[in-house]
Amino acid sequence: MKIRQITFSAGIIALILSSATSAQEVTQNPSFGSTSLDAGFRPDPYTVNLRSGGNIDAKDLGGDCAGWIADAPDYRLIYKAGALPLIITVESDVDTTLIINTPNGNWLCDDDGGGDLDPEVKLSKPQSGQYDIWVGTYNNSSVEPAILKFSEVE
Repeated sequence: MKIRQITFSAGIIALILSSATSAQEVTQNPSFGSTSLDAGFRPDPYTVNLRSGGNIDAKDLGGDCAGWIADAPDYRLIYKAGALPLIITVESDVDTTLIINTPNGNWLCDDDGGGDLDPEVKLSKPQSGQYDIWVGTYNNSSVEPAILKFSEVE
């Protein structure tokens, strides 16, 4: 009986540890700042200069997530939604990826949805709340300049 209990406990501990290592730290302060935007914000697009990349493989998040990202979010958007869509894109001279943790805790990932090598996530009915954002690169030793853009105009 004790052997089963120890084995079962070890299995639970392993499951908890593996889950903890694959989750990004949304509680950490973002590396390149944060902003609050209300629907109808100006200027549109709202832009942020940052550096993409990190040493964590985004594929560990599952789904279509790709690229190498940092542990802490790169940027945090506090958004008050309205009737317009919210479009989040990245522009860079290198192939970047975009990973977003939405206000309800869902993960959204894109690679080249913005055309060429630029990622884009379009939320047709965005939620109000906190969006934690990571910008990845395809080379884990590469930290590259990038521009993060928020827009409500297609």
